[in-house]
Amino acid sequence: MLFGRKKRRIARILVVEDEPLVAFDTEHVLSDADYEIVATVDRVVDAVTLLEGGTAIDLVLVDVNLADGSGLDVARAARGRDVPVLFVTGAFPPEAVELAAGCLSKPYAQRDLLAAIGALESGLTGKPPKRLPPGFQLFQPAV
Repeated sequence: MLFGRKKRRIARILVVEDEPLVAFDTEHVLSDADYEIVATVDRVVDAVTLLEGGTAIDLVLVDVNLADGSGLDVARAARGRDVPVLFVTGAFPPEAVELAAGCLSKPYAQRDLLAAIGALESGLTGKPPKRLPPGFQLFQPAV
C-alpha cells in the first residue's frame, strides 16, 4: 500500500488513573485515536500485576499520586519490563525523571496528550520529535 498508515510502535496503552472522569476521558481520547487500551486501572497493585503478568503493553500512562500508593512503583515495574512510562500528573517529583520517558502536566488538552505520545514514539524510532506540546517534558528517549 503506497499511502498506507505507518505501523505504530506505541499501540497498546495501560492507563493508571484514580480520578474516574480523567480516566474515562483518557480512554475516550486514546480509543478515538486508534490506540488499544490494554486496561484502565486505579490501583498500583493492579497495574503492577498486569505488568508483571506479561501482558503486551507499549506504554504506561500513570499519575504519580494514586489513592493506594505512588505511580513511581508502577514506573519501576514498567522499567523492569522495558516499557516506557509517561507520567500525567500535576505534581511531578524530581526523582521520577530516572523512571519516565516524559511527563505531561495536568490539566492538559486532549491534543497535547496525543502529541506527547507522538513525541515518545518519535524517540522509539530514533527521530527527534517535531514539536513538544505545552506542559510536556521529554526526559530520555523512550525505551
